[in-house]
Amino acid sequence: MRINLTSVFVDDQEKALRFYTDVLGFVKKHDVPLGEDRWLTVVSPEDPDGTELLLEPSGHPAVKPFKEALVADGIPFTSFAVDDVKAEHERLRGLGVRFTQEPVDMGPVTAAVLDDTCGNLIQIAHQAV
Repeated sequence: MRINLTSVFVDDQEKALRFYTDVLGFVKKHDVPLGEDRWLTVVSPEDPDGTELLLEPSGHPAVKPFKEALVADGIPFTSFAVDDVKAEHERLRGLGVRFTQEPVDMGPVTAAVLDDTCGNLIQIAHQAV
């Protein structure tokens, strides 16, 4: 068994696509119209056949209070692995990304938390082997 798809709820799919591709560096994999919304996924350019991230519309009534509660408590919705948190933090900050947590060394893990502009906090992390 393996994970092939996960999702993040987004307020605006087009805005999310721009952020997740132009800023974070993912690439679009699927873009299928589904009425008002789309089946819109991105993948890492390093693993185009790997796990897909669905940029899922946040229209369900339970999503808004859930996302707001996570953000209010500073809890990231998900985490992405990077090779160097501090370098990625600097790169993203240079692109105007707002961080709610600067890079922090926590033993074998270094992590930072950013605002994805679509209603989520996202952690970037590197774990020393």
